[in-house]
Amino acid sequence: MKKLVFSMLLLSSLQAVAQKTTDTVASRILLPNGWALTPAGRSLPLGDLPLNMVLSGSEKYLVVNNNGQSKHTLQLIDPQQEVLLDEVTIPKSWLGLAFSKDEKSLYASGANDNVIWQYRIQDNKLKLADSIRLGLSWPKEKICPTGMALDNSRNRLYVVTKEDNSLYLLDLSTRKVIKRVPLSAEAYTCVLSKDNKTLYISLWGGDAIAVYDIAADKVVQEIKTGSHPNETIISKNGKYLYVANANDNSVSVITTADGKVIETLQTALYPDAPAGSTTNGLALSADNKTLYIANADNNCLAVFDVATPGKSHSEGFIPVGWYPTCVRITGKKVLVANGKGFTSMANPEGPNPISRKDASGSHAANTRQGRPVQYIAGLFKGTLSMFREPGEKVLGQWSKLVYDNTPYNKNKELRAAGEEGNPIPREVGKPSPIKYVFYVIKENRTYDQVLGDIKEGNGDSSLCIFPERITPNQHKLVKDFVLLDNFYVDAEVSADGHNWSTAAYATDYTEKTWPTSYGGRGGTYDYEGSRKIAYPKKGFIWDYCQRAGVSYRSYGEFTGKGSATLKSLEGHFCKDYPAFDLSILDVDRQKVWQHDFDSLLAADAVPHFNTVRLGNDHTSGMRKGAYSPYASVADNDLAVGKLIEYISHSKIWKESAIFILEDDAQNGPDHVDAHRSTAYVISPYIKRKTVNHNMYSTSGMLRTMELILGLPPMSQYDAAATPMWELFTATPDLTPYVAVDANVDIRERNTAWNESARRSAAFDLAHEDRVPDLELNEIVWKAIHGENAVMPAPRRSAFVKLQAKEEDDD
Repeated sequence: MKKLVFSMLLLSSLQAVAQKTTDTVASRILLPNGWALTPAGRSLPLGDLPLNMVLSGSEKYLVVNNNGQSKHTLQLIDPQQEVLLDEVTIPKSWLGLAFSKDEKSLYASGANDNVIWQYRIQDNKLKLADSIRLGLSWPKEKICPTGMALDNSRNRLYVVTKEDNSLYLLDLSTRKVIKRVPLSAEAYTCVLSKDNKTLYISLWGGDAIAVYDIAADKVVQEIKTGSHPNETIISKNGKYLYVANANDNSVSVITTADGKVIETLQTALYPDAPAGSTTNGLALSADNKTLYIANADNNCLAVFDVATPGKSHSEGFIPVGWYPTCVRITGKKVLVANGKGFTSMANPEGPNPISRKDASGSHAANTRQGRPVQYIAGLFKGTLSMFREPGEKVLGQWSKLVYDNTPYNKNKELRAAGEEGNPIPREVGKPSPIKYVFYVIKENRTYDQVLGDIKEGNGDSSLCIFPERITPNQHKLVKDFVLLDNFYVDAEVSADGHNWSTAAYATDYTEKTWPTSYGGRGGTYDYEGSRKIAYPKKGFIWDYCQRAGVSYRSYGEFTGKGSATLKSLEGHFCKDYPAFDLSILDVDRQKVWQHDFDSLLAADAVPHFNTVRLGNDHTSGMRKGAYSPYASVADNDLAVGKLIEYISHSKIWKESAIFILEDDAQNGPDHVDAHRSTAYVISPYIKRKTVNHNMYSTSGMLRTMELILGLPPMSQYDAAATPMWELFTATPDLTPYVAVDANVDIRERNTAWNESARRSAAFDLAHEDRVPDLELNEIVWKAIHGENAVMPAPRRSAFVKLQAKEEDDD
């Protein structure tokens, strides 16, 4: 048997290498999604999710804002000496930064506080000096300032917003709002023309640039761009506007004289690649001839020669860190903010949280014995990569590294890994004996929490809080069918998790905004079809089914309370199936599904693709009167078992496959990685009673289902991911599954009133992910091990790949 062997290093070793290199790169790091990093140049640590960087006029200072789930900060950096000068905490921050002309003041977005903060720079330190209020803080008013531009000629600050879709004109003398100008969609940022007559505003949710004529005091034009225009820059001669389009893998080049798009630069590594580059940052070289473009989801910069606009051409790629969000140039030096740093890392100090709000209402830092808690939503700290602009030879070498790091290519998109005769076809449109796919999405568990007690797998039994006694069906399934102990979700939390689980992608809007609400800083949960800006350009898997003529139906996913959040789901969902509601048992949901399934089966109308949401393994913590954690997880386990039993005893079992995953793994520990989770694949065509250690992902599971259904990949991620063909055999075993009854009372309620119950009482359990996850993790642990039990720190290893080789395992 063949197996892949990875060499491992500590993250500290990687950082040491990165600090010493000049035009070289660090050792290759394998991420849990199957992509790899070889960051170029030197590095400095940044904070949680750096989104923006601004250079002062003389380029003496660089300021970075960090906008993640944990602490928000501003960092003042000397970009020439490459040292951190100062770091200050800001209550809420999101994207917007602007330096005054004299370099003595910095303006920063206060996000959902709906304020612009002014800082003075004295003795290389940031000092809070003043503020300009746009409105009352969230939730009284929904504004959220994003990008901004300073107009020195009028002593004004222009600020755009993403919640009330507006342009605000601020008078810096009086510190008052002069005017609010409505815009047609959510705005990302704005840039002032060289003659100070025009403001260009990227309409993030409008696929256009709004042209605001300052003298006329109105928007005079909207220039269509690609999907999700975000960062914009103007050439030094003022003649050209460059716009990054995150959902299109592209940059629009616009002439400022007449507002025409003269060319579109395709930034992906391969022509006509599906979504997944996430183009979101721009910088021009000092001579105005080279454009550097940050591709967040390709973990690289694309480099274009733009010396002759209209005839631009690609020069190559530069490997940087994980999810680069911003790029800047000072002299010949390139500066890149990597939103998620350099690796998926261990978190021995968590999760064992205490989350509280202080008297002022600000979000206090989660701590454990005085140390920050390593919760997945704030675990991956950003980094600043720094290197000289590469010459042709070095750029050629770096381009090769980027291609080596990238598992996606056109060949994989058109022809997946596999074998002839396997039930999983290698090409879209090829036949499969499997005709009916059932896709079950659960909530938030790690592998070790549920299957850590199984000796045949790579588990840590000390972290297993829902062992076989609580989850007998999930344990029986992996023994009867196949055990997967090397499966990783592509998401961090449910906000991006339900997008990755149904689109193999989460847009820049989703990835950049969910940390705000998860950090308790306001904002709404807009990530399951309720807000168009969160949609991938070509939609979700149901949209692909609709276009391909594949029948489909949803039970609770992007639906509920008799309605669907997506147009493509209208008429394709079970109206009686409950929405997310932890007061409703999953076994009762399964009965609703079963009744609907029976009626469809009788009419020979069972759809070929069915999504079923069973999420009570989320639990309600110790909230008094709610189902206990044991009961919730056991209920979920029994519902899964009964659903599989029912399908396996039906007349379509011989043509069916059931795929089950967690949308994310945020609510628990795992000794391998924070993204490792449970996954189950059930079918007559599964190689029974086997263990498979292959590395699989959310996107790989989607790719497997797509190939069965005849659907093309939805993003570069599922196009690149390994399908689960090795789990399948061409010879079916039609033995049906028999569910195991629960060993605990699935209707058991929390009755004790203790500290855990008191904390749980404040949770919002009616909506997805409104519960403070760190706190819920600890409460669930105490519910199982006792109120005074101390949850052990999980152990997780970093993914660092130095080399890969195949060995014969005799």
